Amino acid sequence: MSAATQGAPGRRVVLVGGVVALGVAAGATWLVGTTGDSGSDGVRVSPPTGPVIAAGDPAASALAASKALFVSAPAVVVVAPGTTGDDLEAATLLATQAGVPCLLDGEGLGAELDRLGCERLVRRGPDGDGRWSEAVSSRDEVDTLPALTVATHPVVVVTPDPVAHAAAIATVRSALGAGDVVQVLRSDDPRADPVVAAVRADPPLPLVVVGDAPGLATTALAGAARMATMAPELPGGGVLPFPGRRMIALYGHPGVPGLGLLGEQDLDAAVERAQDLAQEYQDLVRERVVPAFEIIATIADSAAGADGDYSSEADPEMLRPWVDAAGEAGVYVVLDLQPGRADFLSQAKRYTSLLTEPHVGLALDPEWRIGPDERPLQRIGHVEADEVNEVATWLAKLTRDHDLPQKVFTLHQFQLQMLRDRDRIRTDLPELAVVVHVDGHGTPELKQETWAAIQTDLPEEVHLGWKNFIDEDTPTFTPEETVRDVSPVPWFVSYQ
Repeated sequence: MSAATQGAPGRRVVLVGGVVALGVAAGATWLVGTTGDSGSDGVRVSPPTGPVIAAGDPAASALAASKALFVSAPAVVVVAPGTTGDDLEAATLLATQAGVPCLLDGEGLGAELDRLGCERLVRRGPDGDGRWSEAVSSRDEVDTLPALTVATHPVVVVTPDPVAHAAAIATVRSALGAGDVVQVLRSDDPRADPVVAAVRADPPLPLVVVGDAPGLATTALAGAARMATMAPELPGGGVLPFPGRRMIALYGHPGVPGLGLLGEQDLDAAVERAQDLAQEYQDLVRERVVPAFEIIATIADSAAGADGDYSSEADPEMLRPWVDAAGEAGVYVVLDLQPGRADFLSQAKRYTSLLTEPHVGLALDPEWRIGPDERPLQRIGHVEADEVNEVATWLAKLTRDHDLPQKVFTLHQFQLQMLRDRDRIRTDLPELAVVVHVDGHGTPELKQETWAAIQTDLPEEVHLGWKNFIDEDTPTFTPEETVRDVSPVPWFVSYQ
């Protein structure tokens, strides 16, 4: 594994509280400190040992942040539902100055106030109209809280909507310190490149996820935060292959020129060729362009072979030098499976040792998935969604279990029948970036027709790939034509 792909394995995120004294009213004082500090009627901050997840709507996210970061607080700032603008800003500022939680009135508030041991409240928002809950009305009120300086602990907060989740962000700042040390980043995914770059400062910074992330189930947020803070980075940086980068790949098998560009030269020359080709695209697009290998790991064969599956499986250790050299050079690798009569999962498991590398993804080629009484080249093969999903679930678990970055999971298709029930294929596994790779060859008009047909009813979560054939295309698209004429611009382009 190279420095380009190592990232920060083994890092743990720790949020640490500080100690400071402050008062609410004459004669009343309490402590802000760690769970080990004394003072039963004081504010105490809990130091988590990993990323904090404060998911849900604005009220729920504020409650979750309070539960994760505060052990106790005798005073709380409570905001009425629907409070916006200057009133909301004043409430959050007061909470952060006083080092206490900022919560929204609503379901679960009473239980949280009881847990905190809260006796006094500062209320902000409409008053006297019956909108305050019993949990708020039954507690003593104070007009204000004293300003103070809370010990600061740098932290990165990521949220899809900082305005909507202002109360939760204020609660984080109250526990860990206000001001510039709390970086608030707007992002729909806690694994986005700017977030990963921010938390991997020197020293690493804690990560707090506030609110739900579009496209990620709430149950997936903890895993996404763990990936953001712990997974080795991909070639080019970050832990998500797309949309932060595009990949340009040599396709083929080592030492076999007839199967594609990858086998037309030795390993060192293949790395250099992939890098040069990627640079041609870098001059044409704004995203980072990463060179790649798509290595045919199992090759459909006209002979049955000893196992009778009409597929020749490369020894993983034979491919190891190519995988290792690629990682050292910042080249991504996709292992391509042509299973013949075998099933995709059985073949994928043969390459577990390679797939546990952070810069290695997987491709399934249904063209070469044939029935028990068929041979390659008798017809174009296909695969059912259940088999694809079985592989995807296994690969996602492997990625999760080894704290890896998101993997490219490619499905080759140039006929609709190759993925006949494509609408049932899982695209919701957060560990995988699903790519449908359109790899038909022919004239530009024919390739464009296939490109358009494959896009029909394609799920939004799927990224598109394109293949340029050096010999079979008439003519072969140049990099300029691939970017200019293929719409949308493919995220993964391979050369055969």
